[in-house]
Amino acid sequence: MGVARLLAKGWVLVCLFAGAHAVNIALASGADPLDALPPLIVCVVLFLAMGLLFVGGYGASASHSGASLIERFKPLHFEPRFNDIAFVIFVCLSFVNQIVVAPAHLSGVVVNGFESAVYFAVWGQRALVDALGSCGLDGGRLFASSFTWLLAIVFLCSSLSRLKQEARILRLERATQPKVLGPMTLALVLGTVAVVAIQLLFVGSAFAFLPCSAYVDIPGALLIGLAPLLLAYLILAALAALLAASHEK
Repeated sequence: MGVARLLAKGWVLVCLFAGAHAVNIALASGADPLDALPPLIVCVVLFLAMGLLFVGGYGASASHSGASLIERFKPLHFEPRFNDIAFVIFVCLSFVNQIVVAPAHLSGVVVNGFESAVYFAVWGQRALVDALGSCGLDGGRLFASSFTWLLAIVFLCSSLSRLKQEARILRLERATQPKVLGPMTLALVLGTVAVVAIQLLFVGSAFAFLPCSAYVDIPGALLIGLAPLLLAYLILAALAALLAASHEK
């Protein structure tokens, strides 16, 4: 997919995920829903609009077509693909686990075994364990992170079977609406960002530099419950762009 659409999807998910956690935090603190929900909804809508306007402006300026941004919108652009639907389901599962399951299951045979398995497979989980330990934090964060990494790995592996289909769609979209970024340039940009994100999250290089405040409240929820899934989606987009570019040569 194009950079603009990828940014738009990512921004919408980040805003909705953060807004859902903000609502949960407000309700858990005992706030009156009638007093807490309206300001939170307004903030989420404003952040969504701000990001989408920025992405829409980039998409309009990056297009070679002389049509306006509204004229170039087609119903197909709003139809979710199978990967998108699966990704949203996995994000919802991660959210439910963060607010319901993980805080109530801090230890146990199943939880400890699950965390140990992900600790062995994901280097970033080891760095997160050290970071949370030095900050004196847990509260289900380790299990939530382990569950999210499992969802991310499952999503990426299952989506690889549809990689050729995604690349074919990219080639068709580029043929009907050329982009300012060429196929190889797009693949290079997405691949570079994916490699950096892998180093920061999967390898865990970022956790040594983050303050303890990054692991609590909404920043911590995004880092633990959403970032691994976004990384998997980014890797899939980079591979699809690379495969599409190789067939366009």
